[in-house]
Amino acid sequence: MAAALPAVAPASEGPGAPARPARQVIFRVGAERYALPLESLRQVVVPRPPFARVPRAPGAVRGAMNLRGRVVAVVDLAPLVGLPDQPLAGGQGQVLILDRDRRGLGLLVGAVLGVEPLVAESARPGLLCGVARAAAGAVSLLDPAVLVAQAEALFGAGG
Repeated sequence: MAAALPAVAPASEGPGAPARPARQVIFRVGAERYALPLESLRQVVVPRPPFARVPRAPGAVRGAMNLRGRVVAVVDLAPLVGLPDQPLAGGQGQVLILDRDRRGLGLLVGAVLGVEPLVAESARPGLLCGVARAAAGAVSLLDPAVLVAQAEALFGAGG
């Protein structure tokens, strides 16, 4: 397994050190903009509902989809970041496929807006690990490791 990469580029690494931007995928969830490190994603796909139902899973788990013979669990990102479920109709939005071992995990988002090199203006530990300024304004940076842990916890939560 590859070593984990930092979720965001620090604003500086010491006195006088220049900021190093990290390429981030920027996307919309509801009316908010978020970003994940490009290297944490395998691909972006258009959802093909209906998703297969996952028994006893909470509402944030939209189901499972077949992606070229691989089963991928699809989780609505909105509840994980404290927003109401996204009212996306069939085929709307996009699914961010995370780059993880053999288990497939997809995050349902409203739309991918692009990829930009970003520098965290503020950083802290946790799911919302920082804020950066993108071309379109402020973006909340997400820690992919914390995000995966929260998404996987949904499958043991029942519902």
